[in-house]
Amino acid sequence: MTEQTDSRPPLQILLAAPRGFCAGVDRAIKIVELALEQHGAPVYVRHEIVHNKFVVDSLRAKGAIFVDELNEVPSGAHVIFSAHGVPKSVPLDAQDRGLDYLDATCPLVSKVHRQAERQVETGRHILFIGHSGHPEVVGTFGQVPEGSMTLIETVADAENVAPADTERLAYLTQTTLSVDDTHDIVSTLEQRFPNIVAPKGEDICYATSNRQAAVKAIADKCQLVLVIGAPNSSNSLRLVEVAERCGTKSYLVQRAEDIDFDWFNGVETLGITAGASAPEVLVRQFIARISENFAVNEQQVVTAEESITFKLPRGLSETVSA
Repeated sequence: MTEQTDSRPPLQILLAAPRGFCAGVDRAIKIVELALEQHGAPVYVRHEIVHNKFVVDSLRAKGAIFVDELNEVPSGAHVIFSAHGVPKSVPLDAQDRGLDYLDATCPLVSKVHRQAERQVETGRHILFIGHSGHPEVVGTFGQVPEGSMTLIETVADAENVAPADTERLAYLTQTTLSVDDTHDIVSTLEQRFPNIVAPKGEDICYATSNRQAAVKAIADKCQLVLVIGAPNSSNSLRLVEVAERCGTKSYLVQRAEDIDFDWFNGVETLGITAGASAPEVLVRQFIARISENFAVNEQQVVTAEESITFKLPRGLSETVSA
């Protein structure tokens, strides 16, 4: 009897850990699921609850309706605000319309909101490090009076910003930034404005920092790193940048069907990670797809353990029927 051999070429896969869902994303998704269970469909969600098409489509199939603005929500409906946070005007509008709303803003983003309010109350102007147009940035700017904050996106911005009062400054950051980029921007600001007030604790969230560190731990051992995430996901895009800075080719991919196997030419070791909005089921789908072409050997590389959880808003019961 002839012994059959596997004709697929071998491929070592290094799985970065931590990867995928963070506590804020878990909480936001649970808020939508529990609201649907307790109130019935439809439940409206202003903007994508998190930046991941698979998650949004899954919730849509359960009865969530995603809208761009509050005026698309009918009177008497239940509405949820996304994990990225919203300007103060949004819940005020909801109250004026008598809408029943739940705020799924990540508590770490809410912490930045509170810091922004405190700094402005003390008379400081805030230099906010972030990406223009990102929902988290829009939401944070909407916590304070117009003109109280200036957006800083690059080191060049930090070098050229000219605040009216250089002695009354503070800086804050978007929670999903590149740790390395932010360090360079902060260093520039602190050199230019020695009295600038730093945030209490790190604004970049633990999950963002942990996932970037995990990519750094595997990137130099790989010829290719795939980051599972959405193109509008800031933390996922930063993971691609981290891998590329380590000298490793990297691609952002949303679905297993998006894989181009031409990328794998000359690849013996592949790194895989997932942004904080990407569920683990997508990781397994990717590996299954890759296994169709390669004899895969998986190894998980753990750089941190995460055990953080966040409380749900008042009025939501965690009791979900089977």
